[in-house]
Amino acid sequence: MRGKMNKYWLTVIGCLIFLSNTSGQEDDNIGTETVTVVKSYTPSVSDAFKINSVPDLNDSVVQQKKEINYSIFSVPVASTFSPEKGKATQVQKVKPEKLFNSSVRAALGNFNNAILDFHTSRDFDRGDKRFDLALNHFSSRGNIDNTPLNADFYDTDLNGSYLQKERDWEWYTKLGLQHKLYNWYGLPEGVFDQPTIDGIDEKQNYFKAQVSGGIILEDGVFKNGELLYRRFWDAVESAENRFVLKSSFEAPLTEAVLDVDVRLDYVGGSFPNASLNNTVNSPMMDYGQLQIGLSPAVEILREDWELRLGAHLVYGLATENSDSSFYIYPSVSASYRLSQEYAIAYGGIEGNLNQNSYYDFVAVNPYVSPTLSIEPTDEQYNAFIGLRGQLLPFLSYNLKASYSSENSRPLFILNPINTFRTDEKGYNFGNSFQIFYDDIRTVGFFAELNIDVNRNFSMRINGEFYDYNTGTDNPAWNLPELKGSIFLDYQINDQWSLGANLFYVGEREDFSSVALENTDPVDFPTTLLSLDSYFDANLQIGYKMNKQLSLFLRGNNLANNQYERWANFRVQGFQILAGLTYKFDM
Repeated sequence: MRGKMNKYWLTVIGCLIFLSNTSGQEDDNIGTETVTVVKSYTPSVSDAFKINSVPDLNDSVVQQKKEINYSIFSVPVASTFSPEKGKATQVQKVKPEKLFNSSVRAALGNFNNAILDFHTSRDFDRGDKRFDLALNHFSSRGNIDNTPLNADFYDTDLNGSYLQKERDWEWYTKLGLQHKLYNWYGLPEGVFDQPTIDGIDEKQNYFKAQVSGGIILEDGVFKNGELLYRRFWDAVESAENRFVLKSSFEAPLTEAVLDVDVRLDYVGGSFPNASLNNTVNSPMMDYGQLQIGLSPAVEILREDWELRLGAHLVYGLATENSDSSFYIYPSVSASYRLSQEYAIAYGGIEGNLNQNSYYDFVAVNPYVSPTLSIEPTDEQYNAFIGLRGQLLPFLSYNLKASYSSENSRPLFILNPINTFRTDEKGYNFGNSFQIFYDDIRTVGFFAELNIDVNRNFSMRINGEFYDYNTGTDNPAWNLPELKGSIFLDYQINDQWSLGANLFYVGEREDFSSVALENTDPVDFPTTLLSLDSYFDANLQIGYKMNKQLSLFLRGNNLANNQYERWANFRVQGFQILAGLTYKFDM
């Protein structure tokens, strides 16, 4: 009965909905109404009704919570565990090699060649004071083929120094003594008979005593100063004094640094013997040169470039004839980084009044005669441009081109054969050298390659080429146009090491002459000499037995080429030396 009533009501409701839809579709116009907004719509959020975490229930079925009382029953447990603090892993340290303050080296070889070197260095007051002492000796007593005169030589050098450091400055003093023995053994072949040769005293001795001192400051405008005095003399009473005083000042500017160098340089001496261009040993030769120089410069350093702008102002005085001159030389250099470390361009122009001395000439050519003319060299300018950089981490290079102009550049030439002279020593038989000054313009090229694979291997290769134009239209006597060298150092392992150096020197020119009475030197009979190029190879092998003792074997002139370093002066052939180096604490 109830189901029938439900169906009845559903039928009635459906009919009403149908009738209402039908009447709405017949009237399409529903009219319009106007709505007036009294207040703009401002929505807001009301607080939500918060539900209690524990709602109140009014159900009688809900049971009441039963109160529980509990306690912890603690039982001690014995434990042998003890935590250990963590430790960082340490890098294994290599024990530093012990440094010894003294060493001695000794070697013997053919031609009776001998080497003896000793060095010791002592620190005091935690390194604030240091004393150094060094002795170096190298000698030979062997004969050279086709050389009738004695070719012995030896060189002994003793140097000591003392350094003391203060809080903001330090000072030092040095003392040096030297004795050299050389022989004028380079006689021209087939010129003199045996009795004449037997009567030649070809031995020459050189002596040097030198003292110097200086001071270096860390702060302030004055940076350093140095004073040097040297006495140099020989076995025929030639003597020379050299006095040099130098100091440097530095002051910061806004974006640069101002450097000022001050120099006083005096050299003076005398030769009791006259030039071998004179057929009589008169007059004696005196000389004296004084230079006072001031060199200001402004240096600018930036990330990719550097610039130095300066000049050398020099006052020169020849004390013997009171002839004085004032010189101004450029001192400009710059560098620019083109590509990180791969290419750095550099260039500049320099000039100076270079002081010459008897001591310096002997250091280059010990076979000069004690009859020299000493005067300074006016280096008007030396302009250069180059490129250097690092192609690979172990490969670097340097390329440079230069052009220089020098007035009174010293050149070594053979002395004439002067049989009219009866000097104390036998240097007047065409077996000694004099100084010839010439004005020279030089174009030069230099190239160098450095290979540094690691600490154990390094090699340097370089070559030089020069083109000379002299003021007298003569060749640039004894100056080679081409030079080259190779240096190699290789540490094979902890015990073995290898070192080598090779030199190449191109052809040079000189001339021999014969002195005639009542004749100008330019009219002496002369013969041009051409010295062949030469190649010299040297090799050294070392073996380290322990921390203190090392052995070495050295071979010089491996090609056994008895070339002429100077005209008529042949060198020793193949030479071999065996020696040891011992380090110790004194």
